Amino acid sequence: MDQPITTIEGLAQDGRLTPLQQAWVENDAMQCAYCTPGFIMSATVLLRTNPNPTAQEVAQFLQGNVCRCGMHSRIIAAVQRAAALGKGRP
Repeated sequence: MDQPITTIEGLAQDGRLTPLQQAWVENDAMQCAYCTPGFIMSATVLLRTNPNPTAQEVAQFLQGNVCRCGMHSRIIAAVQRAAALGKGRP
C-alpha cells in the first residue's frame, strides 16, 4: 500500500513558509541547521495533534531530537510562537 511522505521541502506552499518555519527563522532557532529538518517535522506533528502546547509539552514531545548547538530554548519558543501565529496550524 502506498503512503504519502512529506519532507521538509514539502511543507511550504507557493514559496511561503509555514507559520512553524517562519517562527523558526524569527526565533533564530537554528545554528548549524543540521537538526532543523527533524525538529520541524516533529514539531509539525506536535502542532497537528496539540495546537497550543506548553513549553513542557514541546520539550517532552521533541526529546527524541538532538541539537548539539544548544538551541533548545529557542526551538521551544519557535514552536510556541508558531502555535500563536498559525493558531495551531503547522
